[in-house]
Amino acid sequence: MTWAAGFALLRRFWWTVPMIGLLVALLFTRETLADRTATLKSERASWTAEIAKAEQLRAAAEKRFAVQQTTALTTFADRLANREPIILRSTDTVRTYAQTDAGRAACLPADRVRGIDALDAELFAGDPASPDGGDEALHGDAGTPAVRR
Repeated sequence: MTWAAGFALLRRFWWTVPMIGLLVALLFTRETLADRTATLKSERASWTAEIAKAEQLRAAAEKRFAVQQTTALTTFADRLANREPIILRSTDTVRTYAQTDAGRAACLPADRVRGIDALDAELFAGDPASPDGGDEALHGDAGTPAVRR
């Protein structure tokens, strides 16, 4: 084949050159697309596993927090119940409670209470009277003017 014949053949089938180029580009693109698709699928699978693990850890943390909160509330309620004073509702209960060791300390006899009042009076005996006359009795009538201003 001569150069002129080859050039004439090329002029007649010129469209095959771009078609071959497009075919090569298509095959290359398909390979690249398959590779990227495989990469995306593996990344999606790893992220799905990580999300599932994070959800599992979150659920475990919520469960642990609920258990801790329940334990703390129970402990707090127990401590609060231990701090609550004993409410005595009847004289028989008072007599029975006063006979126990704890009752003897908690149920003070009348002379002991009077002793505490005397101690308070002793402590506050040296206080000077207030200069504004606050120790005087108040009038029952609110419209009455104050004696000392």
